[in-house]
Amino acid sequence: MLILAIDTSAVASAALIEDSALEAVVGSFSTEDTRSHAEVLAPGIHTMMAQAGVSGEDLDAIVTGVGPGPFTGLRSGIATARTLAYAWNKPLHGVMSLDALALEVAESAHTPVEFLVATDARRKEVYWARYGLSDGQLPVLLDGPHVSAAAALPVLPVFGAGAGLYSEVLNVGAVFDHAQPDASALGRVAMARLVAGQKLLSTAPLYLRESDAQVPGPRKRAL
Repeated sequence: MLILAIDTSAVASAALIEDSALEAVVGSFSTEDTRSHAEVLAPGIHTMMAQAGVSGEDLDAIVTGVGPGPFTGLRSGIATARTLAYAWNKPLHGVMSLDALALEVAESAHTPVEFLVATDARRKEVYWARYGLSDGQLPVLLDGPHVSAAAALPVLPVFGAGAGLYSEVLNVGAVFDHAQPDASALGRVAMARLVAGQKLLSTAPLYLRESDAQVPGPRKRAL
């Protein structure tokens, strides 16, 4: 099985994941720029697939991170995934972006039995979720996702870029204090679940709060 994974909940990233004993990453693309997702994602995917010698016809499925994340960035990844799935006539699935970050934490040494992952939600808030370890390969989601002030999080070790921003009030896992959700880890989560016959999410975005954009009201009549 070969899947294309896309995530733009924080930075723009994409990866090709092949089903194997190690869920091999066949190719990957990412950018640290958080303001040009729409401009760089499609060309990055095209270059990545060309370098890997993979075409759309070779894919078995496409997976996209559904957040939580900012409106504009998150829409870019989901819209790209939906467009490619339609053009190539491939199954399309969603995965919560925080699951990707949780997988990387769970695979590291000395991971606590329960932990939080957090990303920057701006407005002095973080997106976060609580996970536990199991006998299986993947961390288990215990609570979330949520958006709140960092000081409101449960008293547990916190990993991710959201934690690094508020180290004065959180118990930060230093190795991952700048980590963001990445398509390579997201694709490995999706691959493990698909191989296990588990159902993935739809591609409905997890915004968690209202947009800053407001529809203008009716214009007042001039006297």
